[in-house]
Amino acid sequence: MKLHEFPRHPLTFGPSPLQHLERLSRHLGGAQVWAKREDVNSGLAFGGNKVRKLEYIVPDILASGADTIVSIGGYQSNHTRQVAAVAAHLGLKARLVQEKWVPWGDPTNDQVGNILLSRMMGADSRLDDAGFDIGIRDSWKQALAEVEAAGGTPYPIPAGASEHPLGGLGFANWAFEVAEQEKQLGVFFDTIVVCTVTGSTHAGMIAGFAALEELTGVKRRVLGIDASATLEKTRDQVARIARRTAELIELGRDVRDDEIQVLEGWAGELYGIPVDSTMEAMALGAQLEAMITDPVYEGKSLAGLIDLVRSGDIPASSTVLYAHLGGQPAINAYHALWDPAGA
Repeated sequence: MKLHEFPRHPLTFGPSPLQHLERLSRHLGGAQVWAKREDVNSGLAFGGNKVRKLEYIVPDILASGADTIVSIGGYQSNHTRQVAAVAAHLGLKARLVQEKWVPWGDPTNDQVGNILLSRMMGADSRLDDAGFDIGIRDSWKQALAEVEAAGGTPYPIPAGASEHPLGGLGFANWAFEVAEQEKQLGVFFDTIVVCTVTGSTHAGMIAGFAALEELTGVKRRVLGIDASATLEKTRDQVARIARRTAELIELGRDVRDDEIQVLEGWAGELYGIPVDSTMEAMALGAQLEAMITDPVYEGKSLAGLIDLVRSGDIPASSTVLYAHLGGQPAINAYHALWDPAGA
């Protein structure tokens, strides 16, 4: 099927806004930097990139007759918060597995931010001590079995919706949305920068921009900034999902290796733990543009963008688009980072 033929259940306000980050651009002294604000894309519990993915998954959920969406993430998972929001919106139950993906010592880590919002929306959110991994998790399989044993009909959505067969479609469509906005604004983004962990946001973009290239002949760089600290797993998963999505939307060719770029250098040693470059990027975004980023995802991808512009890897002649995927509710669990008392 062509991309426009896939059923889509609208969950967003419409095209997410584009913002020219003029003060940040001047500060960096290189490329012109814009942001596409997925963090304000929906009225469902602060939105975010996973809402856009779920637009293509909801028709399958409804067709399945399921009464419970079952998904998984860390304690501060943006994805599980957005699953809880969509379940509430549809009048379904949500069973969420919240694993201890981040060794962060804040005593409120499992009580505030995303997990608090999920519980407010009625999700059955249960903690699990298992550590971080982007693969399919036994705890998630167990949760599916428990729902069935209790007489429910579960619908499975893996971490980040990334391993879901339709998980890449939302951001394949995002590429076409960007192209339409470029026409309206008279700009062209030659470089896209996006955070990548479980991979389907980045992978969907790769497939979508490849499809645009086939239509227009125009190439762009889509640069994924690794925030997983499990680089090879993430690279493999991005490549697999990009190729699967390209096949789904009938690209008509294989995705080239040069189209799959997952860059290292900003993740630190552990998923979810900010490093110096994360903190600098978060501060610059906040103090120059009042653009709030989080220490798990967007702080790291913004750090990558900042360094790539400063170094000239993204040339001064470029117009670069930063994909702001959301994630700010998690900041509540990282309040010690900004405590003036140094707590």
